[in-house]
Amino acid sequence: MVTPVRPEFLPDPALDREAMEALQCDIAAAATFADDLPFDAASVGLDDDPSADTPLLAGVDQAFLDDRAVSAVVVLRGGEVVERSYAVTELSIPYIPGLLAFREGGPIVDALATLETDPDLYVFDGSGRIHFRQAGIATHVGVLFDAPAIGVAKSLLCGTPDETTNGRPAGWRTAIRADERVDAPAGTIVGHAFQSRQYDSSPVINPLYVSPGHRVSADTATDLVAALGGDYKLPEPTRLADAYADEAKRVVAADRADDGRTDDD
Repeated sequence: MVTPVRPEFLPDPALDREAMEALQCDIAAAATFADDLPFDAASVGLDDDPSADTPLLAGVDQAFLDDRAVSAVVVLRGGEVVERSYAVTELSIPYIPGLLAFREGGPIVDALATLETDPDLYVFDGSGRIHFRQAGIATHVGVLFDAPAIGVAKSLLCGTPDETTNGRPAGWRTAIRADERVDAPAGTIVGHAFQSRQYDSSPVINPLYVSPGHRVSADTATDLVAALGGDYKLPEPTRLADAYADEAKRVVAADRADDGRTDDD
């Protein structure tokens, strides 16, 4: 069971917007955007024959069923899945750009509470430091558990890339720097656009937007995502978590149908 280390940072959806944003500023101030990892980053990969010393890496993603979140966690050691778990949680507020953690953070906390393992690194489907207040969901949950965390987003919330991102080859990256929309000194590197996969044929694959959440630097966060890339665009931890969230959603929906309930019950 993984429990919060900083419970004062639990995401409370009952807060008003001003209080949510103030809490995010406090979280960003508590975050460490430098390497403080309990493992050697250079050793991370998808080795099919991991040792007992190989770090545990957790991918976290969610699916949605009517007014509930199905939060899924898949824990890898090298290329081996060692644990899968999920939780189903009622949602309290709609999606609001920049305040994702207050909608989905509570469900993620519920899912992490079901784990038997204690991951060394979390990889989230969402932003970390690439955020208006430098406190995306990867930063919020990372600081809450004082655990190394990385955000991997499919679109750019804020910040400006050093170079155009169109049609870049696999392995390419460019810095994302703080602009007027980010509460950080102008020009601060808050993450990278990273081209994990690309094909010669259309459609062109867009890059991922990788940012440190907590206890990892921007460079190392992107290096780790690159090392965890399998045959698909997403890194394996979040790709597997995405697939497992959909699988769990089908199970939950089937159980609901077996109980004879409807969305109007």
